[in-house]
Amino acid sequence: MEEHKDSNPSPHEVKTLLSWTSPGRPFRKRSKQYYLTSILITLLVEIILFLFSQYMLMLVVLSLVFVAFALATVPPRNFVYRISSEGITIEDHFFLWQELYDFYFKRREGIDALHIRTHALIPGELTITLGNISKDHVKSVLLPYLPYREVIRPTFMEKSGDWLAKNFPLEKPHASSDKVAS
Repeated sequence: MEEHKDSNPSPHEVKTLLSWTSPGRPFRKRSKQYYLTSILITLLVEIILFLFSQYMLMLVVLSLVFVAFALATVPPRNFVYRISSEGITIEDHFFLWQELYDFYFKRREGIDALHIRTHALIPGELTITLGNISKDHVKSVLLPYLPYREVIRPTFMEKSGDWLAKNFPLEKPHASSDKVAS
């Protein structure tokens, strides 16, 4: 038995507890109305910035709109996620349990996502889409290693973004949800 310990310095074997593939980020196909509304708002902002001679800020706004359109147009590729006895692997990035703080679940774009906060400022939070894995199964696998947060207070930026999305939507709600309400 001592020989086994000498040949293998780690007494614990690394075991894969859960593994799955799912999209790299929550994604929902956008309608033409989303793009038209975004372009109109961008033009209005660009005109205001032009009147105040803020040319660099005009470029920043255009680049942000370009990134938003790219993310809304191109669907994400599937990532491989793996939870092991040593930590979490996302594609080729590995995070030890000591680097992670806690976890919670949130629904974005109609997709359940696991959010894992980190001790380090960067990345700060890992967002993992669950795909066809149930929240309860993931929760039971993670609980021995990380604390679960049932309630996470939204930050000022999240509250502001939700308020803007609610009061100034870029597209109408899906027609299927209107039919169900009728």
